[in-house]
Amino acid sequence: MHQAAFRTSIGAWQRRPWCGVAIGIAMLCGCDGGSSPSADVATPPVFLRDAVAVQHESRQGAFAVRELVTGLEHPWGLAFLPDGGMLVTERPGRLRRIASGGQVSAPLAGVPDVFAVGQSGLLDVAISPRFAADGWVYLSYAEPNWRGNKAGTAVARGRLTDAGLADVEVIVHQEPKLSNGTHVGSRLLFDDSGHLFVTAGDNRVDATAQQLDHLQGKVMRLEPDGAVPDDNPFLDRSGARGEIFSLGHRNPQGMALHPRSRAVWTHEHGPKGGDEINVLMAGANYGWPLVTHGLDYSGSPVEGSQGESAPGMSEPIHYWPVSPAISGMAFYSGQAFPQWQDNLFIGALATRELIRLELDGERVVGEERLLGERGQRIRDVRVGPDGFIYLLTDEPAGSLLRIEPVAQDAAIDP
Repeated sequence: MHQAAFRTSIGAWQRRPWCGVAIGIAMLCGCDGGSSPSADVATPPVFLRDAVAVQHESRQGAFAVRELVTGLEHPWGLAFLPDGGMLVTERPGRLRRIASGGQVSAPLAGVPDVFAVGQSGLLDVAISPRFAADGWVYLSYAEPNWRGNKAGTAVARGRLTDAGLADVEVIVHQEPKLSNGTHVGSRLLFDDSGHLFVTAGDNRVDATAQQLDHLQGKVMRLEPDGAVPDDNPFLDRSGARGEIFSLGHRNPQGMALHPRSRAVWTHEHGPKGGDEINVLMAGANYGWPLVTHGLDYSGSPVEGSQGESAPGMSEPIHYWPVSPAISGMAFYSGQAFPQWQDNLFIGALATRELIRLELDGERVVGEERLLGERGQRIRDVRVGPDGFIYLLTDEPAGSLLRIEPVAQDAAIDP
C-alpha cells in the first residue's frame, strides 16, 4: 500500500478521543508517549549555519550546546556516514541525509511504508560495518499488517545511493502483528563480530515477552542478511524463534556497546516506574512482566508480577523508581570531554533532559541530569567521530543538537 494512502486510511482511528487520552496517560506515567505525526511537512528542515552555542553547566564543568538542524518531524534515529555526513530518520516515514557541509536532503526514496500511529513509525537507522564496500543501510520500523490496523517491528536494509535506498529487502518481520501504535521498540546495533542486534517491544501485550514463539519483547541477534547465527541460544529449542537472543523485555529503546568490555547494554521503559538498564547475556530472561520494579498505570501491581525478583530472572544493573522514559544511549569514549570518559549518556522523554551516569564496571555510582532547562524530549544520543555528542529532540519540529566544549567556536561542520 502506498504510504500516503495508508496514512489516510488510519486517519479516523487517530481522531478517536480515547486514543489521545491513552497517549496522554502513557506520557504522564513515564512511558514513551508521543503523538501521531502528520503525513506532510509544511516547512522542510533547516540547517542553522549561524547558530550560536549556548553554555550549560555540569558537575565536571561547562559545556556548550549548538542547534545544527531544526524542523525535523519527530526525529528518531541517527547514524554517521564515513564521508562526514549523517542519516536521520523521522517517525512519519522519512529518511534524510545531512551532508558534511550541513545541507539537509529531501526525503530519500526507498523507505518502506510504515505504521505511523502514536509512538510507532520509522525508528532507528544503522549502517553496515562494511559500509564502504557494501553500502547497506538498516532501518527498523513499525510494519503494518495487510489490513493496516496493527503493526509489528520490522527491519529492512537497502544500499545507499544519491537518490535514496536501492535493492531494499525486509530481513525481519515481527509476527503476529499486535501493536496499535505502542511498544514496538526499536534500536539497531552491530557488535564487534558483525552480528546485528535488534530490540523489539511487547506491543503492549505483556505475556508475549515470555513466549519463545513470538518476537515481541525480545532482543534478536542476526547475521547482516537476516539469517540466524548458528550459535544463537534458542536455535535448537522446539517451538522457539531462532532469532531470539534474550527475552522478557518490555519496550527497549536504547542499545550500545560498552567501550571496554564490548558487551551489549540495553535499556527499556518500565510501566509506572521501573525503567531499567541491562547487560545482555545469551539466553537470559529479563523478567517482564513476571518481574518489574514498576507498577501498572493504575497504581496497582502489574498483573501476573511476582515482585521485583524471581528465580531464573536476570536483574537489571540499574533502575529508576520514577520513570524518566528513557530513549537512546551512548557511552562516551571520545577526546573532546576527557572528564566524561566511559560515562553513559541516556535521553529522557518524560523528564525532558539528558542523563549522565558515572560507572564503576557494571555499577552506576553517580547520576547527573543535564539540559532540563531546555525542556526538550531527547530521543537519541550518539557520540560522533569528532568526539562531540549529538542529540535528537522528539518534537513536531525537532532538532539535531551538538554538545561541544565551551572553547569550541569554529565554523559549524557537522
